[in-house]
Amino acid sequence: MKIIGLTGGIGSGKTTVAKMFSELGVPVYIADIEAKKLSNRSKVIRRKLIELLGQEAYIDNRLNRTFVAEKIFNDTELLKAVNAIIHPKVASHFKRWLKKQQGPYVIKEAAILFENGGYKQCDKTILIVAPKALRIERLLSRDQSSKAEIEARMSNQWSDSEKKKLADIIIENITLEATRKRVLEVHKNLSQPQ
Repeated sequence: MKIIGLTGGIGSGKTTVAKMFSELGVPVYIADIEAKKLSNRSKVIRRKLIELLGQEAYIDNRLNRTFVAEKIFNDTELLKAVNAIIHPKVASHFKRWLKKQQGPYVIKEAAILFENGGYKQCDKTILIVAPKALRIERLLSRDQSSKAEIEARMSNQWSDSEKKKLADIIIENITLEATRKRVLEVHKNLSQPQ
């Protein structure tokens, strides 16, 4: 079974595209959602994050995401340390999940697939791209963030041009109709026996 990594910058529409693949019957693993679940369930993650960030990292045994985000936002070393705690757990969870799946391929959606080297465990990668202005517009209507906050988050991510160098397949997500058509095309190609 092929592992297809799916990624894209904030506001590019990764979740929308992942849902389109899911609607086609493709098993989809959303790494960020699973990381959040594991951060709340795993005693090991909880203990290590509290050791690293302090007691405020958790409130009522739930990850205090606002506090953690503020701590790691401008501290790349702290971000790396947090990722080193969470990512191995997500990777082993993904392996267990993968064993239960059926079909020619699965989608593993991850925001930092290229940045953390996760693409190396994939047979192919899909990059979702959209113009920056459209991405900002989507995020302004979705989040309670200001334009300045969104641009700051974008500047912390790799650019599309950097990601394109590592991507096997690019899906431009501007209109839902065109994106759905491209997803169908990609799905047909990925479903072919190798």
